[in-house]
Amino acid sequence: MSQEKTYRYLHFDVFTDKVLSGNQLAVYPDARGLDPAIMQAIALEMAFSETTFVFPPEDPATDFRVRIFTPRAELPMAGHPTIGTTFALAREGRIAGERTSIMLGLGIGPTRVELEWSSDRLHFAWMTQHLPEFGRPLPNLGEMAAALGVQEADIRSTNMPIQMVSCGLPFLYVPLASRSAVDAAELDRQALLRFCKTARIDEPGLFIFSTQPANDGATVYSRMFAPGFGVPEDPATGSASGPLGSYLVRHAAAGPEEAAHMISLQGVKMGRPSHIEISIGTAEGQITSVRVGGQAVFVGEGTLQT
Repeated sequence: MSQEKTYRYLHFDVFTDKVLSGNQLAVYPDARGLDPAIMQAIALEMAFSETTFVFPPEDPATDFRVRIFTPRAELPMAGHPTIGTTFALAREGRIAGERTSIMLGLGIGPTRVELEWSSDRLHFAWMTQHLPEFGRPLPNLGEMAAALGVQEADIRSTNMPIQMVSCGLPFLYVPLASRSAVDAAELDRQALLRFCKTARIDEPGLFIFSTQPANDGATVYSRMFAPGFGVPEDPATGSASGPLGSYLVRHAAAGPEEAAHMISLQGVKMGRPSHIEISIGTAEGQITSVRVGGQAVFVGEGTLQT
């Protein structure tokens, strides 16, 4: 019989400063000895949106290699796992307090994370994302409205398109007229797949949002569905937030000054409110930088045997 191995993990809530809110993350700070099949099985066992596994660096330009798994697939990059893993490494003492940035080796390559400290504790982290790539605006608003269970007018009245945008991982963005429409949405996956077939796109993560203002400081109020990745709904999606900010800039829903300081309020309908900060740099009408940031709080730790 092969000998069982024990692996320790840390549980963080990400894009929040309060436990039992934000997006849950399991971080295995020393994953040496785990192969991809076991990592995938562990991610399914954990049943969080994502689980991360930390290895020694493969590239001398990086500090750590981090692999990210949803319950169903490995991702080349993701936001809340990047921010949460950084907080876990800081808690473990593996990031020196005087560091202002680190480089994580993700599936898309070296990724810069900037660090803000409060005394000797990590207070905030900023993830740099790729510059945006925009797909073509997609028609068939009626099909998308049916897939979400909302009125076609809820989409059409925003005067913004349904569009794929990627800063390393593609998402499909659907603007809605009101926060109540965002909350009312119920995804029909089969109808979404029919929309994707008509549009000739692969099934993406589906990100819906409203720019309707409220007294909570949020620029947008949002939800994200990714059943194809084993995530029916995600409380906070950092990898979708950089493209979201880029979309808002592209369609003049945020000017240059506002673009540098935006907040996406996500996860409210799930009872796990998350505050994702977005900073889009611009110059001469062009997007020059994309950053997504937030906080994370330690919830607990445990061990898993394989």
